[in-house]
Amino acid sequence: MEHTYKVGISGSYGGFNLGDEAILQSIIRRLRATIPVEITVFSRNAEDTRKRRDVDHAVPVRHLLRSEVVREIKGLDLFILGGGGILFDGEAEIFMREVLLAHELGIPVMVYAVSAGPLTKRAVIEMVHNGLNGAAAITVRDRGAKRILEDIGVTPDIQVTADPALLLEPEPIANDILLKERMDGDRRLVGISVREPGPAAPDIDRDSYHGLLANAADYMVDRYHADVVFIPMERQMQDVQNSHAVLSKMLRPQHAWVLKGEYTAGQLLSLMGHLDFALGMRLHFLIFAAIQNVPFVALPYSPKVQYFVQEFNIDMPPIHLVNAGRLIAHIDYSFDTQDALRSRIRELRPGMEERARMNNRIAIGVLKGDYAKPDPAKKQNC
Repeated sequence: MEHTYKVGISGSYGGFNLGDEAILQSIIRRLRATIPVEITVFSRNAEDTRKRRDVDHAVPVRHLLRSEVVREIKGLDLFILGGGGILFDGEAEIFMREVLLAHELGIPVMVYAVSAGPLTKRAVIEMVHNGLNGAAAITVRDRGAKRILEDIGVTPDIQVTADPALLLEPEPIANDILLKERMDGDRRLVGISVREPGPAAPDIDRDSYHGLLANAADYMVDRYHADVVFIPMERQMQDVQNSHAVLSKMLRPQHAWVLKGEYTAGQLLSLMGHLDFALGMRLHFLIFAAIQNVPFVALPYSPKVQYFVQEFNIDMPPIHLVNAGRLIAHIDYSFDTQDALRSRIRELRPGMEERARMNNRIAIGVLKGDYAKPDPAKKQNC
């Protein structure tokens, strides 16, 4: 009988963010489609993970003592850190504890399609440096993360792959959902994603970008005869509140609303297939739009958003410098050239999806002991 591998996965999981849940779902599906595997997720909300994900075990890692974490890790064949944007000053230390314990126990570690930065605190940099230098394999989802990790002295080869969420598949939704969410009307439908400043985007001025997005939403309502639906990616955090704050500043609020239901990542992906256009801040909102070939304008609050948009050679307005007129001009140009945008997304996305699949192939190679690290003399150009 074929050996069943035991794999632990640690990331920002537990139902808080649909982008992170899309990443976890994709990692699990790829593993289960490839090998017999017993999966343990180190989760912020173990009960939510057990309920929503196809896992064998979920542990509330942030509530466990060191000795309890050791018991969970010591029987693993591989410990996966990632994916997602978890290596930044506000949270990297939290995730490094399990990585360093895995090293102590002799458990191979794969860093799986992460982003990195900002990393400015000496203690955090040292922990990330020590944790990643002991990894069996490291993949990142953008060039910027690779540069940041190289700059802090991470020496194992770092491969640039792509976000696992690019492999997410749409899931069925009930027949009456479009009616309930007012997404079945005759007017064009524009989706907007808003986020809070938070530790990953500390320099955003809340009032400024709320006003900016309200002006843009009003313009699209009038100019394109559109309805606007705000799509929260983090319902339990502040996406809903920030969406309502933008809505409250609009002059045409009768043509705008916030998505009400709670959906899985795959269900939200299905809903986004009904959009005609998208304007967004959150990375995975833009990834979902790309999967559904929805033309989009990004407001790049973070380098990870910039790097994703650059993959499609799409221009983007600088959120810290743009005013309402400049953003509207950008939206107008993108709307007028939306057919070309769709064609470009359709053409370039398969290459990104193939890079996303590389993550699983590398993980399987580490598990089976036949992962060949790239030759340092042949550095990646990507």
